[in-house]
Amino acid sequence: MPPFLSEEVKKMKKNKAMIVGFILPCALTLLVMYLYPVLRTILMSFFAIDSVTADVGTWSFNGFGNYARIFGSATFLTSLSNMLKIWLVGGILVLTIALLFAVILTSGIRFKKFFRAAIYLPNVISAVALATMWIQYIYNQDYGLLNSMLEMVGLEGVKWLGTDTKFWAMLAAFVFGAVGYYMLIFISGIERIPQDLYEAATIDGANKFHQFFRITLPLLKGIIKTNLTFWSINTITFFLWSKMFSPISSEASTIVPVVYLYDTVFGSTGNAERDAGAGAAVGVVLAIFVGIIYLITSKFLKDDDLEF
Repeated sequence: MPPFLSEEVKKMKKNKAMIVGFILPCALTLLVMYLYPVLRTILMSFFAIDSVTADVGTWSFNGFGNYARIFGSATFLTSLSNMLKIWLVGGILVLTIALLFAVILTSGIRFKKFFRAAIYLPNVISAVALATMWIQYIYNQDYGLLNSMLEMVGLEGVKWLGTDTKFWAMLAAFVFGAVGYYMLIFISGIERIPQDLYEAATIDGANKFHQFFRITLPLLKGIIKTNLTFWSINTITFFLWSKMFSPISSEASTIVPVVYLYDTVFGSTGNAERDAGAGAAVGVVLAIFVGIIYLITSKFLKDDDLEF
């Protein structure tokens, strides 16, 4: 082998060793902190287990019994129904409003930095503080903002946190806090679209309406897919808002699967029974839900050529 090739081979081996040295800590951390818990959770979902810390030797094989148990539970089915309503109704509201704000704030309006910061502000505030604000100062039956506005126009106040309206009150508060996050993601996508496309469309006679549907939306399909995935993840991890609106015990109007999972694994008020295996089954079902959403969006939200 010529000397110069020998030197090149040595450099390549040295570079590979350096790359492996940098990647190895991250790979090991991923295996220990992510892959192992995932595999353990899947395995636990097929066993009857009293506690998450129980020794493996105490596990009792249960097959699909845990899945049969949770899908035979009226409480779990109610929590699934609530989660699907949050995902569908809340998703339509959040993503539509976020996209509307993103389009407006990238249209060249004045003070766009101020409006962008103001809309994103609820994401900076602690979720606990934000939920408390809605519960105490907006939905309060005696001095809340909504009932005060109704009384100003001569209407009777509403019990917003009553059994019939609590779910929708919780969803409205969550939507308010979530819009800014998805708006920024949409803005980042819109700002990457070349302005030459809009100028050419304007010359060809396309108005703003046609430009939105023929240019902006097709080029945002990747961003929409990302936002749908993030929204799905936020929906299945909808824990804090549910507990804030039902702090004492889980109520049918606000319970979601992750709260049902928590109550199943660690017990709940008036129910000390624990079943980590059934809780693991709930976690697997939620992971499958996100996976299905991702596969569907990947299939239908593909980049298309622009049409004028």
